[in-house]
Amino acid sequence: MILPISALAASLAANTAAAVTSAPIRFEDLGLSPVALSIGSFQLKWYSLGYLFGILFGYWYMLRLLKQPGAPMAQRHADDLMLYSTLGIILGGRLGYVTFYRPDLFDTPLEVFKVWEGGMSFHGGLIGVLLAIGYLVWRNGLSYLRVGDYVACVVPVGLLLVRLANFVNAELWGRPTDVPWAIIFPTDPAGLPRHPSQLYEAALEGVVLMALLSFLFWKTNARYKPGMLGGVFLLFYGLSRFLIELVRNPDQHLIEFAQRTGMSMGQWLTVPMIVIGLYLIISARNRVAKPLPAAA
Repeated sequence: MILPISALAASLAANTAAAVTSAPIRFEDLGLSPVALSIGSFQLKWYSLGYLFGILFGYWYMLRLLKQPGAPMAQRHADDLMLYSTLGIILGGRLGYVTFYRPDLFDTPLEVFKVWEGGMSFHGGLIGVLLAIGYLVWRNGLSYLRVGDYVACVVPVGLLLVRLANFVNAELWGRPTDVPWAIIFPTDPAGLPRHPSQLYEAALEGVVLMALLSFLFWKTNARYKPGMLGGVFLLFYGLSRFLIELVRNPDQHLIEFAQRTGMSMGQWLTVPMIVIGLYLIISARNRVAKPLPAAA
């Protein structure tokens, strides 16, 4: 009798677990708050901290990379690049968001600069950083592709932190689903179980991409092939974002655009990244790393 009883107990336990896991998770039950610190009327949000710590970690990690043989710039260049990139991320991210996702805000110019109310675009921030790199290399006679390779290696941590902050803010959630880890977000008027697409992005664009670029930098000679690391970043991010957009809910005012064009705005913006990334990877084998200018 022991065997049948134990088998029945195991079956009941399995059915109970399945019943429990099939119920969607309510975001409120996670005990998360978008506010990290509140003193009187002052509130410090995790979203702001995500950008702050992402930039600080990027600077620290960049200095570690520059200590390795074959660095494309000196520390003084990294100091300047941190300032330029910070401006590029903030201004480019905000202007990119307004241009790609909320062009109606241009009708009220003051609204464009209200960064604290949220609304940043990765693609806009990327353009801002690319312009910052361009200004740095123009002033110092450096190699654009090689500096870009090193910048690509430090970006994924910032992406990880910001995507986690998106999740804490209960924003940018995914499409309705019945997967066991579906979450009901309080910001969803429909109250449907949805994909936690923010966590998918944090995993792929942050953890996996960081691991891939770290392996290529530390364990291979990829850093001596100008454009290789930057190409891997663009290609992997583009493919990851394109696939995640399949389960990520489009912005409400862009649903019609996605239905009309067959792809979401996020997917359209990744197409150039994928094409340029492929080109940089394929052509990298024909490039040779140039030494630093003598003045450096």
